[in-house]
Parts: sequence; C-alpha cells; structure tokens
Amino acid sequence: MSAKSLIITAVTVVGFSLASFTDPGERFFEIAKNLDIYATLFKELNRYYVDEINPNRTIKTSIDAMLKSFDPYTVYYAEDEIEDYMTMTTGKYNGIGIVTSNRNGKIVVMLIDEGTPAEKSGLRIGDEIVKVDGIDLAARKINDAGKLIKGQTGTAVKLTVKRYGTDKLEEFSITRDVVKMKNVPYYGMINNEVGYIDLKDFTSTASKEVRTAFTELKGKGMKKLVLDLRENPGGLLNMAVDICNIFLPKESEIVSTKGKVQDWNKTYVGLNAAMDTEIPVTVLTNSRSASAAEIVAGVIQDYDRGVLIGQRSYGKGLVQITRDLTYNTKLKVTTAKYYIPSGRCIQAIDYSHRNPDGSVGKLPDSLRRPFKTIKSGRVVYDGGGVLPDIEVDKPYPAAVTLALSNKFILFDYAIKYHFEHPAIKPAKDFELTNAEYNDFVKWAVTQDFDYTTQAEKDLNLLEASAKRERYFENISEQLKALRNKLSHSKEADIMKFKDEIKTALEQEIVVHYYLQKGTREQSFAKDPEIQEALKLFTDMPRYQSILKGN
Repeated sequence: MSAKSLIITAVTVVGFSLASFTDPGERFFEIAKNLDIYATLFKELNRYYVDEINPNRTIKTSIDAMLKSFDPYTVYYAEDEIEDYMTMTTGKYNGIGIVTSNRNGKIVVMLIDEGTPAEKSGLRIGDEIVKVDGIDLAARKINDAGKLIKGQTGTAVKLTVKRYGTDKLEEFSITRDVVKMKNVPYYGMINNEVGYIDLKDFTSTASKEVRTAFTELKGKGMKKLVLDLRENPGGLLNMAVDICNIFLPKESEIVSTKGKVQDWNKTYVGLNAAMDTEIPVTVLTNSRSASAAEIVAGVIQDYDRGVLIGQRSYGKGLVQITRDLTYNTKLKVTTAKYYIPSGRCIQAIDYSHRNPDGSVGKLPDSLRRPFKTIKSGRVVYDGGGVLPDIEVDKPYPAAVTLALSNKFILFDYAIKYHFEHPAIKPAKDFELTNAEYNDFVKWAVTQDFDYTTQAEKDLNLLEASAKRERYFENISEQLKALRNKLSHSKEADIMKFKDEIKTALEQEIVVHYYLQKGTREQSFAKDPEIQEALKLFTDMPRYQSILKGN
C-alpha cells in the first residue's frame, strides 16, 4: 500500500470518527493532527517492528477495530471483499449453487439451491468433494472450496465426488451460471383458502418475487395469507417499502428516515396501487426478524392491516448507505434511524452509549414509549423490536437436540437414510415411523458426540464456588448425589425428547429429497406459528377484534 493510499484510507476512516467536535475549524485541525499521528505511527512500526508488516492486513485490522466502536452495521469492504458485498446486495453470484463445509478435513455439500446447475447435474447433499478441476482438496489443505468452484458464467467446473455407500469416485462436469439466491424460497397453498409466502431476504428482486407469489396464490383461490418473516435479516429499504405497498393504498406513508445529514432525511410512501387492501393477513416474526423485515411487520401492525404472530423481533431500526472509497473499496455506514407510521422507532440498542467495558445493553421495557396505530388507535411501543399481537412461546431446544444438530448427527443420518430409501412420500405427508425412529436411536448412540445440560453446567459452577469458599467438604456428598441424578444417558435423553428430535430429523431428511421447498411443506403440520395463524383464520371475529384493539 503506497503512502498516498494509506493517507486516503486514514482520512476516510478517521473522518467518520471525529464527529463529536462542533466547531468545523477545530474538528479539521483534530482530523489533521490524528492523521499525522496515525501515519507517523505506521511508518515507525513498518521501519522497526521485529517482523515484516503486511500493510493491507494491518490497515484493515485498524479500520475494523475503529468501526467496531460504532455499531455492527458500519462496515469497511476491502477490494478483495467486493464480490461478497455484491452477492449480499444483489443476491447473485457466478457459480453452481451449493453451500459446502469442512467436516473433519473433508469438503461436504451441505445445501443445494433449487433450479441451479448443481441440482440439475445430479449432485446431492452429503456428497464429499474430493477434487475441483483436478486439484486434490485434502492434499492442498483447501478449506474454502467455494472460491475454486465459483467462476465465470458459461465455463465448466469438474468436481470429483465421493458419495455415501461407495468408494467409487464420480465426476460431474457442471457449467457455471448466474445463481440467484431467492428472496422467496417457497410459496404455496397451506389449504384450500390459506396461502403462504416465505420471505427470507430483501435484495433487489424481493418485491417482484413477493408480487409474483401473491398473484399466483390469488389465482389458486387464496383468500387469506400467511407472510413468514422469521429468520429474515432484512436488506434494501426500498424493497420493504414496495412490499408494504402490496397491502396498503398508494400514497400511504410507509417509513421515514432521520439522521445527522438533514438533506438525506426522507419519507417513503407507496408509489403504486395496492394489490389487495382487504385480504386477511398474518405476519410471522421471531427474534431473528430484523431491519427491513421489521419495517414490513411494523407497518402492517401500525395500519392495523394484519395480525403479527410469533416472538418479539430483533430491534434494528438503523439505516445504512454505501459510500465508494478509493481503490475499489467501500464503506457501509449507518446514517439514520427509521420511523414507521405510528411514529415509533424499533431500535433496541443505543450504540452511542456504552458501558465501561465497551458493551451495550438493550433498551429496558420500562423506557419504551407508547404510540397508537393509525386506524384503531391500539397501543404499540417503540424500542426493543416489534412485539407480536399473539405471542407464541419458542421453547429452547434440549441439550441433546442441539448436540445432535451441531455435531451433524442428524445430517449424517439423513445421508444414510437417503442412501437406504431412494424415494419417500411427498414432503407434506412424510413422517418417520416409531420403528424408524428407534433405528435412529440405536445408530445415534454409537456416534461420537456428547453434551452438557444446563443443569450440569450450573452444578459445575456451584461446585467451583463451594471449593473457592471452602464449603465443599460440607456438601460434597450432596453434590455427588445430585451429579449422579443429573448424569445423562444419550439413549434415555433421545427417547425423552423424542417429539422434538423426531421433528428435527424429519426436516433434515426431507431436505435431502425435496430441498428447501420440501422442508417448508413438511413443517406446516408441526410449526407452532403457522398452526396459530391457521387457528386464528378459523375465528375471524377474533382476528377483527385484535385489529380493533378489543
């Protein structure tokens, strides 16, 4: 990195860190002074530090550390990260449509996107990729095969694959294409009246995908809609505005942004005629519904246009823009907060006020302010995310369930099951028999995995405290007896939490046959939020009562 580019980079990043000074002359003097200190320090490090310094990595580290003091959404993208940035904002990349993971030194296909070259080629979830274009991944110790697999559209990549149940290697020649990650990975009819749209992202085609799904479902007889925003991290603000406009009339105020640069403050309204302002809507949210997803959920709630079901959303009410920097680098910077029609901002964390240790806390419920919805005057609150109208408890998975998932025991068994069963029932009808579950239990207990329950963790803390405070000898027998009672048996725990584990295993198996679409259809019968929505749709007086605040 040249001295000139170093100074340019430093100007960019330090300029954003000195906004607290009010007098322009004093602020510019402080900027110049700190830039001089920074550049001098780097020169001295480069000249005298015992080892060679990598300028790119060192500067990137310093930038990241500085931006970390602001908020998690103000991010610097170096030149070699621009491709990942473009994929994140457009949802497109050049490749074959797979997700891989390093499993104990083996590169394994973990997920295949529907309609992509990988699916069309016959590649399967669970396949081990041994070579890419003749390059032995194990011999070269390549952890990220994705960079080798991605490439220019129209070119071919040759994968050498080892499949479960055979030592024979298979070769797949797959032509790369533009892979578009869908914002709406699935939509369909749950029953004769209720349609379902699973919205998982807000890239540049999100609104078009939702509108297409909505139109097709109306053509299939949809009279009520479940809009699923769970696990949606958000994305482009204009996509959220246009999706709200599907259900709200033209010129309806959707969201306002307010920040330090007043010229950038703006109120967004619906620009098109609504597709349907009457159809009953339920919106599903959880703690991982964030940003643009919270705008859609909050706006639907503010206009009393639909009923929210699930758990409190994440609470990200911040707006980012991207600024181009020199040498093909970028800065995504938080510039404003957004406010939905009732006047509330759902931002849960005040990043400008930190604890002495640098941490930040969520806004306590006692400090949340009340606002009223537009049509019915229902009371809603700012800060801390969007609260659903109907809360559905989300029990925390048992320790054994988490272990089976995190240690890939469920994944590995699904590969085995797929090998032994070439075909299964349609996804919505698939269910493991008791005998099949028992077979899984017998297999699982032979696998290498273990776990510690929360009760065991708490007991360990208690024992450590007793030893530290010299009470251990007095209670050692009681602790020993309690530990014996808490001592878990894998087989007993897998049977005890059978319903929870069986559901997770069925989901894992179905994705091997029907990919993401099958996973969704199979979950309808057991998904608590979806079942709550269907229950509400059979009691329309209650639906209307909720919207009226009664």
